[in-house]
Amino acid sequence: MARVAAIDCGTNTIRLLIADIAGRERHEGHDGHGGQGGLRDVVRTLEVVRLGEGVDRTGRFADAALERTLAVTRRYAEICREHEVERIRFVATSATRDAANRADFTDAVLDILGVPAEVIPGTEEAALSFRGALTALPHPDAAARHLIVDLGGGSTELVLGGSAPDAAYSMDIGCVRLTERSVHSDPPIETELAGIRRDVTAALDVAAGIVDLSQTTDVIGVAGTITTITAHALGLTRYDPQTINGSRLPLHTVLAACESLAGLPRAERAALPYMHPGRVDVIAAGATIWSTILRRVAEATSAVGRPLEFVTTSEHDILDGVALSLVP
Repeated sequence: MARVAAIDCGTNTIRLLIADIAGRERHEGHDGHGGQGGLRDVVRTLEVVRLGEGVDRTGRFADAALERTLAVTRRYAEICREHEVERIRFVATSATRDAANRADFTDAVLDILGVPAEVIPGTEEAALSFRGALTALPHPDAAARHLIVDLGGGSTELVLGGSAPDAAYSMDIGCVRLTERSVHSDPPIETELAGIRRDVTAALDVAAGIVDLSQTTDVIGVAGTITTITAHALGLTRYDPQTINGSRLPLHTVLAACESLAGLPRAERAALPYMHPGRVDVIAAGATIWSTILRRVAEATSAVGRPLEFVTTSEHDILDGVALSLVP
């Protein structure tokens, strides 16, 4: 048993998972899918730092965004020391890939943690998300074709596969990026939402040439935007990860939740008991992205006689995949 730490630094959040994890033979012998059987949470936390604030427009990290993110990284380093972590892996995704001054960030992370900040490509991000997301399924169907959708702040990963991914694509669309690009009203007006849908549709047109959406037998959505939409669809009175994780909802219920969130004024979004303060400003764009993706998948699967009827949500994602990658 080893104690490891995974840190995922995205466009909107930076997250830490400290976990005790079994060796590879014991772990894979449990469920064959890198599931929760070999991973026991010690600490799981996140901070909204909005590292990617303005990156879509300027191509650079803002000084204030860097300061916020590095302050949390220092706090995470102290937590890792307190819990006597043996191995740490820090991955950075969309915003860091796009920033011209990313070396300022990665050099600082190395100084703080003693490990490099790995700026991973979208394809690796997708593979790690796939591995983590499948832990929400207690008994994965080996014949299923899972489409994992990881909807982040700056990018959205699509990855299709059975017990392992065999096609993946990273789209440069995310809830922060498209909020900054398109949303200027409270609540967003139809022309703004239509602009988001156009951008997502254009990205899906390219993605569909690599990831055959018609092969999908089930969709598993991961990351904070999708888990928040799921909480809304479930009508929760608080954010409850155990209820959200593995939930399987009818497609029409999820689409209705997306439409509802996209139409709420900011004050009403902020008052929702499961809404993290850092998601209030970007959830309308995120909900529009999610509904556009789901409609496209439903169209593709209906065309081959296997219409998409349900959508699954996983609380486990790239963060769990990163931790699992540290198994010796």
